[in-house]
Amino acid sequence: MKMYKYIISTIVLLSCLQAVSFSQDSTKPVLNLSVGYFNDNGRVQYLKANAKTKMDGKFKQVADIKLNFYITSEDPAHLLGKGFTNENGESVIFIPPTARDEWNSAATHSFIVSSEASKEFDAASGTADVTKAKIQIDTAEGRNITATVLAFKDSSWQPMKDVELKIAIKRMDGDLNVNETQTYTTDSTGAVTAEFKHDSLPGDAKGNLVLVARIEESDLYGSITAEKTVPWGKYYKHESEYYKRTLFARRGQSPVWLEFMAYTIIIGVWVVLLYLIGQIRKLKKLGA
Repeated sequence: MKMYKYIISTIVLLSCLQAVSFSQDSTKPVLNLSVGYFNDNGRVQYLKANAKTKMDGKFKQVADIKLNFYITSEDPAHLLGKGFTNENGESVIFIPPTARDEWNSAATHSFIVSSEASKEFDAASGTADVTKAKIQIDTAEGRNITATVLAFKDSSWQPMKDVELKIAIKRMDGDLNVNETQTYTTDSTGAVTAEFKHDSLPGDAKGNLVLVARIEESDLYGSITAEKTVPWGKYYKHESEYYKRTLFARRGQSPVWLEFMAYTIIIGVWVVLLYLIGQIRKLKKLGA
């Protein structure tokens, strides 16, 4: 009897474990969505969403997720656009002009990104609350740079303190800091000052450089940049040596002395060969 109860208990326990295991296997992984706001020099505004999920204890970017972008609420009237995530799990849309009225209606906005349920994931969403802000960048004597952060509050632009930003020079492959300081924090007037410490930095055809002040991924303001062109660079005229005679130039553009040496050796070799052929012919005639 005891053995019978033991067998029944074992069967029930195994059935429960199998049911729990099946339930865990059938649970869909959680899709995590996040969205960020970007303002590029006050001219271009866009949203960038990221989709990722946790697999085997590590986060993995998820591609081909259809996303809907909204402002204020998930209302069809507030739809900003749609997109699919790329191989990096990212999707970018530009804020359309049709959202201008909604954007101007308040100082703070919520941007929402959402996805519908699919075979792989349940429906998910992410939000970002952003306060309107901008950066004013200017220069002063002695190659000093001033950047002021302003936020729109109470129907006016007000300076914001304790905001972290970077001041750099815009280059082709990234930004170059104007000096050894990596970041600056605004004071009570919302301003920071940085000294430009580069000398003879290559600029454009007029010797101009582009200064950039940047707020990166702020919880309050998103990512904002402001640019200003200054004549603090130096123009370097590129002189191509493609048509000049150099040691490693293309064919026909070798140094004269090198060509003279090569042709002299070639002519010398042929003279010796012809001389030997002539001597061999003389020997044959003598032998005849």
